[in-house]
Amino acid sequence: MKQLFFLISLIFLLGSCKNGGLFSKKKDKSSVTGWNYNDKNEGGFKVARAKEQGTGPGLVFVQGGTFTMGQTEEDVMGDWNNIPRRVSVPSFYIDKTEVANVHYREYLHWLYRVFDPMDPQYAKVLEGALPDTLCWRSELSYNEPLVEYYFRHPGFNDYPVVGVSWRQAKDFCLWRTDRVNEKLLIQAGYINKNTLKPGAQQGDNNFTTKSYLFGHYTAPPGKIKTKKNEPRSTIASIESGLLLPDYRLPFEAEWEYAAYGLIYQNPRPSSKEGKRGEELISNRQVYPWSQNVNGLRDTRRGSWQGTFLANFKRHSGDNAGVAGGLNDRAFYTAPVQSFYPNGFGLYNMAGNVSEWVEDTYRPLSLLDFDDMPAPFRGNRYKKLYLADPTSMDPATRYEKDSLGRMKMVDVTDEESRHRRNYQRGNVIDYLDGDSLSQAYYGYGVTTLIHPEKSKVYKGGSWNDLPYWLSPGTRRFLEEDQSLSTLGFRCAMNRMGSPEGNKRKTGQYFKTRRQRR
Repeated sequence: MKQLFFLISLIFLLGSCKNGGLFSKKKDKSSVTGWNYNDKNEGGFKVARAKEQGTGPGLVFVQGGTFTMGQTEEDVMGDWNNIPRRVSVPSFYIDKTEVANVHYREYLHWLYRVFDPMDPQYAKVLEGALPDTLCWRSELSYNEPLVEYYFRHPGFNDYPVVGVSWRQAKDFCLWRTDRVNEKLLIQAGYINKNTLKPGAQQGDNNFTTKSYLFGHYTAPPGKIKTKKNEPRSTIASIESGLLLPDYRLPFEAEWEYAAYGLIYQNPRPSSKEGKRGEELISNRQVYPWSQNVNGLRDTRRGSWQGTFLANFKRHSGDNAGVAGGLNDRAFYTAPVQSFYPNGFGLYNMAGNVSEWVEDTYRPLSLLDFDDMPAPFRGNRYKKLYLADPTSMDPATRYEKDSLGRMKMVDVTDEESRHRRNYQRGNVIDYLDGDSLSQAYYGYGVTTLIHPEKSKVYKGGSWNDLPYWLSPGTRRFLEEDQSLSTLGFRCAMNRMGSPEGNKRKTGQYFKTRRQRR
């Protein structure tokens, strides 16, 4: 009986192989031409198997959705700059924590290892990357120890970096993208790990993702494993799915949506609501940690009422409480993983430090935004600089700058004027300060809002009153300025299913035979 069962099983497996089953080596083929993919004998067109985007180091997946952006409390500041507006935010990734001092020092270490500080062309670059530790100074308080020790001392390793301008935060995001992708390429065998040895990368000869893709950075190749008859590739293209999208600052709408942590289902769903989350947006909340409109969070062990869930200033003169009972246990900043994370698992989306976002500031941005996708003001379209327009070889058609990055230039109005979806390359002031709006900013005379340099920052800080803890509040600062209460975290676009890995996009139904 056992022998008969074994024989039947063997016949089944052989049949499966013959018909392209379990052990079949049948090639994937085009449904429009019938030609095989990844077959050097049939054209060699390489198509990576469909794969989901990997989660970059430090990031948390945030499933997108709709929410009411803007004011949740009385406008006590009288700014009227966060009028409520329903918008939708596509899925994306965002840092679990604020960028810490140790992370930013890692960035500086790389810069000083690759760029010679004695070379005049790099001296200003290195100096320009340093955080402004003088941001701690005040005319009527003594903060000199923080000026000298906060950024460098190991006791503050895991505290949020401050004194970083919007421009510096953007540069950090660029650097982080390149280091993460470089590590992925080394692990996959496209680049030899010897390229990380001291002195291997110097000056403009350093790895950046774009210079690698366009053939302007060459490194000792690693060992890439390929299957028989598959064309061998020496460079990982975007089509390979190996490289991650760019790290960047989060958009204002993304940051605010992520801060609320509105996720999946109503904490107390009725039998009619079930477990879906469509109507969760109607339960407006004020703070990131709350799961009801009163701002309290209940657990099976009882209410957490009375426990401080953010680092902020209670009122004038009270930043921490009294000796023996420090309420938030922090006079200034606190470690980036302190306090309770919100519904998405994000720390300190209220309190600790305020955070830069990508957007250019306008008081009425929330009314001007597109409601989908990714509401944002600050687009300035760029393209690669053409060094030799007659050449089709990327290595000569484009060129890189002295820092090893591909040269980029602004898209001109002339190039854009025949398009239907935009007519200018720089649309930061679109409908507000440009020729269409007939409005002009008297920066420094009638307003502190700079048409291009004023950037939004979100969330309350260690030195802010409770009003600013609500994600709906917003403020602005020039892109080259910094504060002792202002830090940042990074974000990344999501490619593929909006519901995360191993999920499908769209609704699927069983195929039914059509009635004749």
